Amino acid sequence: MSVNVVIYARYSSHAQNEQSIEGQLHACYDFARRNEYVVIKEYIDRAISGKTDNRPAFQQMIEDSKKKQFQFVLVYQLDRFARNRYDSATNKAKLKKNGVRVLSARENISDDASGILMEAVLEGMAEYYSAELAQKVSRGMALCAEKCLYTGGPAPALGYKVNPDKTFAIDEAAAAIVQMIFRMYADGKTIKEVTDYLNARNIVSSRGSIFNKNSLRHLLTNKRYIGTYTYKGQETPNGMPRIISDELFNEVQEKMKQNAKAPARARAKEEYILTTRLFCGHCREMMIGVSGTSKTGATHYYYVCKNAKKKNCDKKAVRKQYIEDLVVNKCRELLTDETIQMIAENCAKVYTEDKSTSELDIMRKRMNNIENAISSLLSAIEAGAPTAPIIERLRQKNEEKEGLAKLIAAEELKNPQMPTVEQIVYFLRQLQNNKADDLRTRKALIATFIKAIYLYDDKLTLISTINGEAVEISDPLLNDIEAASSCFNSIGSPKQYYTNFYFFKGGFAVTFRL
Repeated sequence: MSVNVVIYARYSSHAQNEQSIEGQLHACYDFARRNEYVVIKEYIDRAISGKTDNRPAFQQMIEDSKKKQFQFVLVYQLDRFARNRYDSATNKAKLKKNGVRVLSARENISDDASGILMEAVLEGMAEYYSAELAQKVSRGMALCAEKCLYTGGPAPALGYKVNPDKTFAIDEAAAAIVQMIFRMYADGKTIKEVTDYLNARNIVSSRGSIFNKNSLRHLLTNKRYIGTYTYKGQETPNGMPRIISDELFNEVQEKMKQNAKAPARARAKEEYILTTRLFCGHCREMMIGVSGTSKTGATHYYYVCKNAKKKNCDKKAVRKQYIEDLVVNKCRELLTDETIQMIAENCAKVYTEDKSTSELDIMRKRMNNIENAISSLLSAIEAGAPTAPIIERLRQKNEEKEGLAKLIAAEELKNPQMPTVEQIVYFLRQLQNNKADDLRTRKALIATFIKAIYLYDDKLTLISTINGEAVEISDPLLNDIEAASSCFNSIGSPKQYYTNFYFFKGGFAVTFRL
């Protein structure tokens, strides 16, 4: 299977010329040829500074990455992609969301350690939160949740209203509808029968929409109705006014379990959260997710070396759940209180340093100079200086200020803001305290802290984005691998799930001997 790449080239208006583009393209094409990559398109920005993302070809490349026609963006060197680590991390995250990574023809590393860490944190937060939710994450929301208050967003669950102080209260009329729904289902009515009954009487959900099977199931499983406040997977008993008794709620849950159709889960696609990060320690090839069905009809999941599948490596398969649990638990061990604070402060420091030379910062400094000039002109007028030229100068400066204010506002809208120290700390606390089997938490831990994992038959080497020491464990991984291999071979031809990956050097290695 061929690997498609695009080339991005740029030269600024100072000290460079058209030859700079030709030199960049020549080096990129040579790199692509040596690595057997297929160049499908060039994106070129001429006489445009890398200090801004307002680059037409660059933005078109970001937009085209959504089409998933190429796996890598190839640049001559990384300063052609972005001039600072924050913008680099932000745009790399956009590309990575579309399955695209950045390669440098002249450099073997992606960035320094601080840049890599920032990229990992931004990626991890994007993985954990939806686009909408990510904008709302703040310390204020966390504090509201700690007090069991309304945090904003969608309307509260049917049966509740929000007081001016953000506390929850029972909406008596809507609460009666909720109680009726629970009793109907407990008395033997089906989801469809209850839904039809509600819609026939124009009874709507808390969002004002008609009921369907999904919204009704969500209502019937909502623990808020028994007084449990929930926020991002965290539960606080007695944090809400109660509408339904424990007995009625538990009766409904039991009936829903009995009526559930089991095959639905089996059809769901299994997620291999170590894909693109797990490598064979023998041959350095990527390990991919595979599945198969045993003689008993049970489905089993593993990671297997791509070369081993081709009989070119003797690396044994490893059970998916085992290796994922091992890595996730080690990530949580690395996530100490001290590490959380260090990561948040370092990311904020990098952002501050990078933005000190940004276009936006330059405009803000210019605005400050204009305001100082206006202040001086006003002082001159108050002091009795000749007013006609000064007033004209004041008028010009006010117009300049007004125009610049519009440019600053537009630039602020274009440029996403780095999460605050408090927001990063809150995000990392979630990863530290959430249940280890929560899929969203597991994916975010891997995205944030793991760069690569090299699996041998007797040890595991973990390449992380943060500092730490080698840790040794005595779990019999080797025996598990052998058992998995035996079972895997009996299953037959598996399904494969994998994507292209470019390994960035840096970080540190934690080796687990077994």
